Amino acid sequence: MEQAGGRFTTAPPATAGAYVIKEWRPKQRLTLARNSDWNGPRGGFPETGFDELRIMPIEDEKSAEIAFAAGELDYTAISVSSIPSYRAAPAPGVHLVEKSSLDYVWLGMNIAAPPFDDLRVRRAVQRAVDVDQVLEAAYFGLAERATGIIAPGLIGHRPQLQGDPRPDPHAAKALLAEAGLAGGFACTLDIEAKAERLLAAQVIQANLASVGIAVQINQHDSGSFWSLGSEADGDRWRSLQLILQKYGMQPDPAFATAWFTPEQVGIWNWERFRSEEFGELHRRALVATDPARRDRMYRRMQDLMEESGAYVFLTHEVNAAVHSDTIVPALLPDATPILPEFRPA
Repeated sequence: MEQAGGRFTTAPPATAGAYVIKEWRPKQRLTLARNSDWNGPRGGFPETGFDELRIMPIEDEKSAEIAFAAGELDYTAISVSSIPSYRAAPAPGVHLVEKSSLDYVWLGMNIAAPPFDDLRVRRAVQRAVDVDQVLEAAYFGLAERATGIIAPGLIGHRPQLQGDPRPDPHAAKALLAEAGLAGGFACTLDIEAKAERLLAAQVIQANLASVGIAVQINQHDSGSFWSLGSEADGDRWRSLQLILQKYGMQPDPAFATAWFTPEQVGIWNWERFRSEEFGELHRRALVATDPARRDRMYRRMQDLMEESGAYVFLTHEVNAAVHSDTIVPALLPDATPILPEFRPA
Protein backbone atom coordinates (compact mmCIF):
# COMPACT_ATOMS: atom_id res chain seq x y z
CA MET A 1 0.00 0.00 0.00
CA GLU A 2 2.86 2.39 0.76
CA GLN A 3 4.46 1.66 -2.62
CA ALA A 4 1.09 2.32 -4.28
CA GLY A 5 0.98 5.75 -2.69
CA GLY A 6 -1.51 4.84 0.03
CA ARG A 7 -4.41 3.89 -2.23
CA PHE A 8 -5.29 1.82 -5.27
CA THR A 9 -6.34 3.40 -8.54
CA THR A 10 -7.78 1.73 -11.63
CA ALA A 11 -4.66 -0.44 -11.88
CA PRO A 12 -4.46 -2.30 -8.53
CA PRO A 13 -1.02 -3.82 -7.89
CA ALA A 14 -2.45 -7.18 -6.80
CA THR A 15 -5.62 -9.24 -7.25
CA ALA A 16 -6.74 -12.69 -6.13
CA GLY A 17 -9.19 -15.34 -7.28
CA ALA A 18 -10.05 -17.14 -10.49
CA TYR A 19 -9.94 -13.89 -12.47
CA VAL A 20 -7.69 -10.86 -12.43
CA ILE A 21 -8.47 -7.31 -13.49
CA LYS A 22 -7.33 -6.84 -17.08
CA GLU A 23 -8.79 -3.38 -17.63
CA TRP A 24 -10.97 -1.01 -15.64
CA ARG A 25 -12.52 2.11 -17.12
CA PRO A 26 -14.66 3.62 -14.35
CA LYS A 27 -18.34 3.90 -15.31
CA GLN A 28 -17.58 2.34 -18.70
CA ARG A 29 -16.26 -1.21 -18.48
CA LEU A 30 -14.49 -3.71 -16.23
CA THR A 31 -12.69 -6.59 -17.97
CA LEU A 32 -11.63 -9.67 -16.03
CA ALA A 33 -9.26 -12.28 -17.43
CA ARG A 34 -8.38 -15.81 -16.27
CA ASN A 35 -5.86 -15.96 -13.46
CA SER A 36 -3.20 -18.41 -14.62
CA ASP A 37 -2.04 -18.86 -11.02
CA TRP A 38 -5.44 -19.87 -9.68
CA ASN A 39 -5.57 -23.32 -8.11
CA GLY A 40 -8.74 -22.90 -6.10
CA PRO A 41 -10.89 -25.74 -4.80
CA ARG A 42 -13.75 -25.61 -7.31
CA GLY A 43 -13.06 -28.66 -9.44
CA GLY A 44 -11.70 -27.77 -12.84
CA PHE A 45 -12.45 -24.08 -12.41
CA PRO A 46 -11.60 -21.69 -14.05
CA GLU A 47 -11.14 -24.06 -17.00
CA THR A 48 -14.93 -24.35 -17.12
CA GLY A 49 -15.36 -20.57 -17.12
CA PHE A 50 -14.64 -17.87 -19.67
CA ASP A 51 -11.36 -16.44 -20.94
CA GLU A 52 -12.77 -12.98 -20.22
CA LEU A 53 -15.69 -11.40 -18.43
CA ARG A 54 -16.72 -7.93 -19.55
CA ILE A 55 -18.89 -6.13 -17.00
CA MET A 56 -20.74 -3.03 -18.16
CA PRO A 57 -22.01 -0.68 -15.42
CA ILE A 58 -25.46 0.50 -16.57
CA GLU A 59 -27.48 2.28 -13.87
CA ASP A 60 -30.76 2.46 -15.78
CA GLU A 61 -32.34 -0.98 -16.11
CA LYS A 62 -34.33 0.02 -19.19
CA SER A 63 -31.09 0.99 -20.96
CA ALA A 64 -29.61 -2.38 -19.98
CA GLU A 65 -32.66 -4.17 -21.40
CA ILE A 66 -32.20 -2.35 -24.72
CA ALA A 67 -28.54 -3.38 -24.78
CA PHE A 68 -29.52 -6.99 -24.05
CA ALA A 69 -32.11 -7.00 -26.85
CA ALA A 70 -29.43 -5.66 -29.21
CA GLY A 71 -27.13 -8.57 -28.34
CA GLU A 72 -24.60 -6.39 -26.54
CA LEU A 73 -25.13 -8.19 -23.20
CA ASP A 74 -25.50 -11.86 -22.28
CA TYR A 75 -26.94 -11.21 -18.82
CA THR A 76 -28.61 -8.28 -17.09
CA ALA A 77 -31.00 -7.47 -14.29
CA ILE A 78 -34.30 -6.07 -15.56
CA SER A 79 -36.97 -3.84 -14.07
CA VAL A 80 -40.04 -5.41 -12.49
CA SER A 81 -42.19 -3.57 -15.01
CA SER A 82 -40.63 -5.63 -17.80
CA ILE A 83 -41.45 -9.03 -16.28
CA PRO A 84 -44.97 -9.27 -17.78
CA SER A 85 -43.71 -8.64 -21.33
CA TYR A 86 -40.92 -11.22 -20.99
CA ARG A 87 -43.46 -13.70 -19.63
CA ALA A 88 -46.00 -13.05 -22.36
CA ALA A 89 -43.66 -13.05 -25.35
CA PRO A 90 -40.31 -14.67 -24.53
CA ALA A 91 -37.75 -14.11 -27.26
CA PRO A 92 -35.96 -17.13 -28.75
CA GLY A 93 -32.83 -18.03 -26.79
CA VAL A 94 -33.73 -15.77 -23.86
CA HIS A 95 -34.33 -17.07 -20.32
CA LEU A 96 -36.18 -15.10 -17.64
CA VAL A 97 -35.16 -15.46 -13.98
CA GLU A 98 -37.50 -14.40 -11.16
CA LYS A 99 -36.55 -14.67 -7.48
CA SER A 100 -37.79 -13.31 -4.18
CA SER A 101 -35.64 -10.49 -2.86
CA LEU A 102 -34.28 -9.87 0.63
CA ASP A 103 -33.93 -6.11 0.00
CA TYR A 104 -36.43 -3.74 1.56
CA VAL A 105 -38.16 -0.59 0.35
CA TRP A 106 -39.85 1.92 2.63
CA LEU A 107 -41.15 5.46 2.91
CA GLY A 108 -39.25 7.29 5.64
CA MET A 109 -39.93 10.54 7.48
CA ASN A 110 -37.21 12.79 8.85
CA ILE A 111 -38.14 13.25 12.52
CA ALA A 112 -35.90 16.33 12.73
CA ALA A 113 -37.79 18.20 9.98
CA PRO A 114 -41.10 19.97 10.77
CA PRO A 115 -43.90 19.03 10.64
CA PHE A 116 -42.65 15.43 10.84
CA ASP A 117 -41.22 16.14 14.27
CA ASP A 118 -44.82 15.60 15.44
CA LEU A 119 -45.73 11.94 15.95
CA ARG A 120 -49.35 12.65 14.99
CA VAL A 121 -48.27 13.88 11.56
CA ARG A 122 -46.11 10.81 11.00
CA ARG A 123 -48.94 8.52 11.99
CA ALA A 124 -51.26 10.41 9.66
CA VAL A 125 -48.93 9.56 6.78
CA GLN A 126 -48.87 5.92 7.86
CA ARG A 127 -52.68 5.82 7.79
CA ALA A 128 -52.98 7.70 4.48
CA VAL A 129 -50.62 5.64 2.28
CA ASP A 130 -52.31 2.78 0.43
CA VAL A 131 -49.44 0.30 0.18
CA ASP A 132 -51.40 -2.14 -1.99
CA GLN A 133 -52.00 0.64 -4.53
CA VAL A 134 -48.30 1.48 -4.50
CA LEU A 135 -47.35 -2.14 -5.20
CA GLU A 136 -49.92 -2.52 -7.97
CA ALA A 137 -48.74 0.63 -9.75
CA ALA A 138 -44.99 0.32 -9.27
CA TYR A 139 -44.57 -3.47 -9.29
CA PHE A 140 -47.63 -4.62 -11.27
CA GLY A 141 -48.79 -6.68 -8.28
CA LEU A 142 -45.72 -8.93 -8.55
CA ALA A 143 -44.09 -7.80 -5.30
CA GLU A 144 -45.43 -8.79 -1.89
CA ARG A 145 -46.22 -6.28 0.81
CA ALA A 146 -43.60 -5.92 3.56
CA THR A 147 -44.33 -6.02 7.29
CA GLY A 148 -40.92 -4.65 8.22
CA ILE A 149 -37.33 -4.58 7.04
CA ILE A 150 -36.74 -8.35 7.44
CA ALA A 151 -38.03 -10.53 4.61
CA PRO A 152 -40.11 -13.71 4.90
CA GLY A 153 -38.05 -16.80 5.62
CA LEU A 154 -35.50 -14.98 7.78
CA ILE A 155 -35.17 -14.88 11.55
CA GLY A 156 -37.05 -11.85 12.82
CA HIS A 157 -39.65 -11.61 10.05
CA ARG A 158 -42.92 -10.20 11.39
CA PRO A 159 -46.01 -12.01 10.06
CA GLN A 160 -48.03 -8.79 10.28
CA LEU A 161 -47.95 -5.12 11.20
CA GLN A 162 -48.88 -3.94 14.67
CA GLY A 163 -51.39 -1.44 13.33
CA ASP A 164 -54.23 -1.78 10.85
CA PRO A 165 -52.68 -2.29 7.39
CA ARG A 166 -55.67 -0.76 5.62
CA PRO A 167 -55.48 2.91 4.61
CA ASP A 168 -57.83 5.20 6.52
CA PRO A 169 -57.97 8.77 5.17
CA HIS A 170 -60.51 9.80 7.83
CA ALA A 171 -58.18 8.71 10.63
CA ALA A 172 -55.31 10.49 8.88
CA LYS A 173 -57.28 13.75 8.67
CA ALA A 174 -58.23 13.47 12.34
CA LEU A 175 -54.57 13.08 13.33
CA LEU A 176 -53.61 16.11 11.24
CA ALA A 177 -56.38 18.13 12.88
CA GLU A 178 -55.06 17.12 16.33
CA ALA A 179 -51.63 18.37 15.24
CA GLY A 180 -53.12 21.74 14.22
CA LEU A 181 -52.82 21.00 10.51
CA ALA A 182 -56.45 20.54 9.55
CA GLY A 183 -55.82 22.71 6.48
CA GLY A 184 -53.00 20.42 5.34
CA PHE A 185 -49.45 21.38 4.41
CA ALA A 186 -46.84 21.05 1.65
CA CYS A 187 -43.73 18.88 1.79
CA THR A 188 -41.12 17.18 -0.38
CA LEU A 189 -40.50 13.54 -1.25
CA ASP A 190 -36.97 12.69 -2.41
CA ILE A 191 -36.37 9.60 -4.54
CA GLU A 192 -33.71 7.98 -6.68
CA ALA A 193 -34.48 8.46 -10.38
CA LYS A 194 -35.74 4.96 -11.18
CA ALA A 195 -38.98 4.04 -12.94
CA GLU A 196 -40.54 2.02 -10.12
CA ARG A 197 -39.53 4.62 -7.51
CA LEU A 198 -41.28 7.35 -9.49
CA LEU A 199 -44.42 5.26 -9.93
CA ALA A 200 -44.47 4.47 -6.21
CA ALA A 201 -43.88 8.14 -5.35
CA GLN A 202 -46.74 9.26 -7.58
CA VAL A 203 -49.19 6.94 -5.82
CA ILE A 204 -47.96 8.16 -2.43
CA GLN A 205 -48.34 11.72 -3.70
CA ALA A 206 -51.98 11.04 -4.67
CA ASN A 207 -52.72 9.25 -1.37
CA LEU A 208 -51.38 12.15 0.69
CA ALA A 209 -53.13 14.74 -1.47
CA SER A 210 -56.44 13.10 -0.49
CA VAL A 211 -55.82 14.10 3.16
CA GLY A 212 -54.53 17.59 2.38
CA ILE A 213 -50.77 16.97 2.13
CA ALA A 214 -49.30 18.42 -1.08
CA VAL A 215 -46.16 16.50 -2.06
CA GLN A 216 -43.43 17.70 -4.40
CA ILE A 217 -41.38 14.80 -5.80
CA ASN A 218 -37.65 15.47 -6.18
CA GLN A 219 -35.73 12.98 -8.35
CA HIS A 220 -31.96 12.50 -8.03
CA ASP A 221 -29.31 10.47 -9.80
CA SER A 222 -27.73 7.81 -7.60
CA GLY A 223 -24.62 9.83 -6.75
CA SER A 224 -26.66 12.78 -5.54
CA PHE A 225 -29.36 10.74 -3.81
CA TRP A 226 -27.04 8.74 -1.57
CA SER A 227 -25.54 11.85 -0.04
CA LEU A 228 -28.85 13.54 0.84
CA GLY A 229 -29.12 12.31 4.41
CA SER A 230 -25.44 12.30 5.33
CA GLU A 231 -24.34 15.01 7.74
CA ALA A 232 -20.80 14.59 6.42
CA ASP A 233 -22.00 15.91 3.04
CA GLY A 234 -23.40 19.21 4.25
CA ASP A 235 -26.71 20.52 5.51
CA ARG A 236 -29.05 19.05 2.89
CA TRP A 237 -30.30 16.53 5.45
CA ARG A 238 -32.04 19.36 7.29
CA SER A 239 -34.44 19.93 4.38
CA LEU A 240 -35.28 16.24 3.89
CA GLN A 241 -38.87 15.46 4.79
CA LEU A 242 -40.14 12.29 3.06
CA ILE A 243 -37.66 9.83 1.57
CA LEU A 244 -38.39 6.74 -0.53
CA GLN A 245 -35.52 4.31 -0.02
CA LYS A 246 -34.29 0.82 -0.78
CA TYR A 247 -31.49 -0.94 1.11
CA GLY A 248 -29.73 -4.14 0.13
CA MET A 249 -29.77 -7.11 2.45
CA GLN A 250 -27.97 -10.29 3.48
CA PRO A 251 -29.59 -13.35 5.10
CA ASP A 252 -28.74 -12.42 8.69
CA PRO A 253 -31.28 -9.94 10.15
CA ALA A 254 -28.51 -7.87 11.76
CA PHE A 255 -27.65 -6.60 8.29
CA ALA A 256 -31.06 -4.89 8.20
CA THR A 257 -31.18 -3.43 11.70
CA ALA A 258 -27.56 -2.19 11.74
CA TRP A 259 -28.44 1.01 9.84
CA PHE A 260 -31.17 2.25 12.20
CA THR A 261 -29.32 2.35 15.52
CA PRO A 262 -28.83 5.71 17.28
CA GLU A 263 -25.16 5.65 16.22
CA GLN A 264 -26.25 5.68 12.56
CA VAL A 265 -28.19 8.95 12.82
CA GLY A 266 -26.73 11.28 10.21
CA ILE A 267 -24.97 8.42 8.43
CA TRP A 268 -27.51 5.86 7.13
CA ASN A 269 -30.32 6.48 9.59
CA TRP A 270 -31.88 9.34 7.63
CA GLU A 271 -35.14 9.32 9.58
CA ARG A 272 -33.08 10.21 12.66
CA PHE A 273 -34.96 7.55 14.58
CA ARG A 274 -33.36 7.41 18.03
CA SER A 275 -34.29 4.45 20.22
CA GLU A 276 -31.92 3.30 22.93
CA GLU A 277 -33.99 0.12 23.26
CA PHE A 278 -33.53 -0.55 19.55
CA GLY A 279 -29.77 -0.04 19.81
CA GLU A 280 -29.45 -2.29 22.86
CA LEU A 281 -31.55 -5.04 21.22
CA HIS A 282 -29.38 -4.85 18.11
CA ARG A 283 -26.20 -5.29 20.18
CA ARG A 284 -27.66 -8.18 22.20
CA ALA A 285 -29.08 -9.96 19.16
CA LEU A 286 -25.66 -9.92 17.49
CA VAL A 287 -24.28 -12.27 20.15
CA ALA A 288 -27.41 -14.28 20.99
CA THR A 289 -27.16 -17.94 19.93
CA ASP A 290 -30.78 -19.04 20.45
CA PRO A 291 -32.66 -18.52 17.14
CA ALA A 292 -36.01 -18.15 18.90
CA ARG A 293 -34.61 -15.45 21.19
CA ARG A 294 -33.06 -13.61 18.25
CA ASP A 295 -36.37 -13.84 16.40
CA ARG A 296 -38.19 -12.10 19.28
CA MET A 297 -35.53 -9.38 19.46
CA TYR A 298 -35.67 -8.53 15.77
CA ARG A 299 -39.47 -8.51 15.75
CA ARG A 300 -39.42 -6.08 18.67
CA MET A 301 -36.97 -3.83 16.85
CA GLN A 302 -39.36 -3.55 13.90
CA ASP A 303 -42.23 -2.89 16.31
CA LEU A 304 -40.24 0.07 17.63
CA MET A 305 -39.68 1.37 14.11
CA GLU A 306 -43.40 1.18 13.35
CA GLU A 307 -44.32 2.80 16.68
CA SER A 308 -42.02 5.75 15.92
CA GLY A 309 -44.29 6.64 13.01
CA ALA A 310 -41.23 7.35 10.87
CA TYR A 311 -41.63 4.34 8.57
CA VAL A 312 -44.13 3.00 6.06
CA PHE A 313 -42.87 -0.46 5.06
CA LEU A 314 -43.59 -1.12 1.38
CA THR A 315 -42.02 -4.25 -0.12
CA HIS A 316 -38.99 -6.48 -0.51
CA GLU A 317 -39.42 -6.27 -4.30
CA VAL A 318 -38.76 -9.04 -6.80
CA ASN A 319 -35.39 -9.63 -8.46
CA ALA A 320 -35.55 -10.37 -12.15
CA ALA A 321 -32.92 -10.95 -14.80
CA VAL A 322 -32.60 -12.24 -18.35
CA HIS A 323 -29.76 -14.17 -19.95
CA SER A 324 -28.97 -15.71 -23.28
CA ASP A 325 -28.98 -19.47 -23.76
CA THR A 326 -25.24 -19.35 -24.47
CA ILE A 327 -24.37 -19.01 -20.77
CA VAL A 328 -25.21 -20.70 -17.47
CA PRO A 329 -25.36 -17.98 -14.81
CA ALA A 330 -24.43 -18.68 -11.18
CA LEU A 331 -26.99 -17.08 -8.89
CA LEU A 332 -27.72 -16.93 -5.18
CA PRO A 333 -31.31 -17.78 -4.12
CA ASP A 334 -32.26 -14.09 -4.42
CA ALA A 335 -30.77 -13.91 -7.95
CA THR A 336 -27.60 -12.08 -6.90
CA PRO A 337 -25.09 -13.00 -9.64
CA ILE A 338 -21.77 -14.67 -8.79
CA LEU A 339 -20.02 -13.48 -11.94
CA PRO A 340 -16.73 -15.44 -11.65
CA GLU A 341 -18.76 -18.66 -11.60
CA PHE A 342 -20.67 -18.01 -14.84
CA ARG A 343 -19.83 -20.59 -17.49
CA PRO A 344 -20.65 -21.35 -21.14
CA ALA A 345 -23.79 -23.38 -21.80
